[in-house]
Amino acid sequence: MEFKDKSEIKYTISGHNPKYKNFPMVPRVVFGQGSFNQLGDILMAKRKHSDSPFIFLVDDVFEGAELAVRIPAIFCDQIIFISAEEEPKTHQVDALVQKIRNDFPEYVSGIVGIGGGTLMDLAKAVAIMLNNEGSSSVYQGWDLVGKPSVYHVGVPTISGTGAEVSRTTVLLGPKKKLGINSDYTTFDQVLLDPDLTQGVSKEQWFYTGMDCYIHCIESLNGSYLNAFSQSYGEKALELCKEVFLDGLTPSESRDKLMMASWHGGMSIAYSQVGVAHAMSYGLSYLLGVKHGIGNCLVFQHLAEFYPEGVALFKIMREKHEIHLPEGVCAHLSDEEFNTMISVSMGMVPLWENALGQDWRKIITPEKLRSIYQKI
Repeated sequence: MEFKDKSEIKYTISGHNPKYKNFPMVPRVVFGQGSFNQLGDILMAKRKHSDSPFIFLVDDVFEGAELAVRIPAIFCDQIIFISAEEEPKTHQVDALVQKIRNDFPEYVSGIVGIGGGTLMDLAKAVAIMLNNEGSSSVYQGWDLVGKPSVYHVGVPTISGTGAEVSRTTVLLGPKKKLGINSDYTTFDQVLLDPDLTQGVSKEQWFYTGMDCYIHCIESLNGSYLNAFSQSYGEKALELCKEVFLDGLTPSESRDKLMMASWHGGMSIAYSQVGVAHAMSYGLSYLLGVKHGIGNCLVFQHLAEFYPEGVALFKIMREKHEIHLPEGVCAHLSDEEFNTMISVSMGMVPLWENALGQDWRKIITPEKLRSIYQKI
C-alpha cells in the first residue's frame, strides 16, 4: 500500500476513532507462593545508584513482624510504616511527598507499597506526586496528571480491592473522595505472593473479598459492559464463588482470591463500577467508613438494582457468619445526609454505568437518603 502523504498515514493507522480507551496495564507481574523473596532482585535492576533509595511504604501491622525483616532495604533505602486504619487522604500523600523530598533532595529510585488497598493507593499517589507539583487534591479526577510517576511497585498483602492493577488511586480530599485516574497511576511492577495474605482476620478477608465480588456484579450489569470487561469480570466472579461458597483449602483460597482481585480490577479498567461504590464514597467521606465494609453496608440494600447479586451476597455472608454493623447512619443530621448524597451523586461515571444516561430520573437525593437511612 502506498500513502500520498504523512496525514494519510496518520488517518489510516489511527482511524480517527477516539471513542476507544487506550488504557495501560501493569507491564510486569510475578505470581506465586514465596515470590516475595524475588523483590530484592527486581529492585536491584531498577536502582539508579547507591544514593538513590527505594522508599517502602508498609502497613504498620507488619512493624516488628517477620515480613518487615524480609523487606530488601539496602544502602539508604527507607521504610515508612503507615496505619491503614483510615482511608488514604490527599494531605497524607502531600506530607509523605514533602518528607521524601526533604530527606532525599535527589531523585529516588522508586516507591514500593506493601499492604492492602490503602497502601497500594498511597504508593501510587506518592509516586505520581514526586514528579508533579502542587497538592494531590488538584489531580483528583480523570487524566489531570501531566508528568509520569516515578517507578513504583505494588505488593498486596490482602486480596480483593484490585488496587494493585487499577489506573486509579482513590483519596479522601478536602472536598471529595475521588481517585487520581491517570495512565501514570498504574504500577510498573506488581508482586503477587498469596503467602502474604496469611493472618488476615476473617472479617477483613470477607470485606475485601466482597469488594472484588461487587466489582464483578456492578461491571457485569453495567451499561458500559463490553467483551473486554466481561471476560475478566466473569472469571473474577467464578473465582469469588469458589472462594466463598466451595470448600477450598486455605492455600487454594489464598491463590484464587488473589487472582480474583486481579481479574476484578481488570474488569472495571475498561468499564466502571456502580451503585454500591457511588454510595460507599459518601459513607467514607463523611464517616471514614473503610471501602470494603462500606460497599457491604450499601450492597445489602440494593436488591432493586442487583437482585441476583445481593441474594448471593447474603448467602455468602451467612455462610461465613459475618455480622455487619447496624445503625451507622441512625443519628445523622440533615446536613450530614446531604453531604453524603452530594459526594455520591458527584460520581457521574458510576451512575451512568449503573443506570444509563438518564440515571438522574431514577436516583434523586430522596432516593439516596432512603437507602442511607437503612444502614
